[in-house]
Amino acid sequence: MTNKIAVLGAGAWGTALAMVARANGASVALWTRKPDHAAAINDTQRNDRYLPDVPLDADIIAGSELAVTVGGADTVLLVPPAQNLRELCQALQPLLPDGTPVVICCKGIERDSGLLPHQIVAEELPQAVAAVLSGPTFAIEVARELPTAYTLACENEMTGQTLMAQLGRPTFRPYLSDDLVGAEVGGAVKNVIAIACGIVTGAELGDNARAALIARGVAEIVRLGLALGGKRETLMGLSGIGDLTLTCTSMTSRNMSLGAALGEGRALDDVLGERHSVAEGVFTAAAVCALAEQRNVDMPICQAVDSVLKGQASVTEAVSGLLARPFKSESVH
Repeated sequence: MTNKIAVLGAGAWGTALAMVARANGASVALWTRKPDHAAAINDTQRNDRYLPDVPLDADIIAGSELAVTVGGADTVLLVPPAQNLRELCQALQPLLPDGTPVVICCKGIERDSGLLPHQIVAEELPQAVAAVLSGPTFAIEVARELPTAYTLACENEMTGQTLMAQLGRPTFRPYLSDDLVGAEVGGAVKNVIAIACGIVTGAELGDNARAALIARGVAEIVRLGLALGGKRETLMGLSGIGDLTLTCTSMTSRNMSLGAALGEGRALDDVLGERHSVAEGVFTAAAVCALAEQRNVDMPICQAVDSVLKGQASVTEAVSGLLARPFKSESVH
């Protein structure tokens, strides 16, 4: 019997994941908030707004009625912007049968609560079995079936094995973990570090500076991840250093390209106003810094980015502040 996978979120990443699931033989329902967006996807067999020039299988059915999309689904993929995850879970709660696997595919930390995505799911969807999919995964490359590897974190090993079979492909290779915290911290913090790398690129501060930010960004990810209960091997794996490396070295990254615009002297509101898609690091930076303060974790790069995003410091002032820090031993502690 063919399984049904519901993909909730029809941005570039949700669309790419729908293509993966369909290529594995699943019946795929793709949900978007907007009826006209669903109609356009079904009419053209493309998602021209978020993933142009990539044809979709005709059996990927888009819709805007959540109950219809999730009805009969064996697995649900949650792919909204991270700050909209709670709202989506609240709408999903009365529709989701007990024991349904729910795969969290967004990256961020909730601004108001400081909660990681799986903690939000635990609050709003207690009947679900939660998993996290995270790693170096540009949507366009996944959609084009270019080689990709990622972390699939699930505390229930049997569910994890089932999800690997549903989503794993030769060009979309899962590595199973039981560390949801580590997978989510890596995915969230790397977006903030990517903005810093973009700022360095836009301000023409050199490749040495960007490499230093990546290396010290790893230290910040590890410090926070360990403080929150994550595992070092996860933070040093695909969903940690792997995702960080990708996001900090390519202008395909929404976060790095936004940082580059800031480094060139452009205003944040102007840059955000030009975009359809979300740069998660803009909304995650403040939450990361609040968590770091609560846990007494030193995260100077993230704090510098947050100060720039809030208009509390110019790019020049933020860079100068980092360079003026005392010399110290190289350590994650």
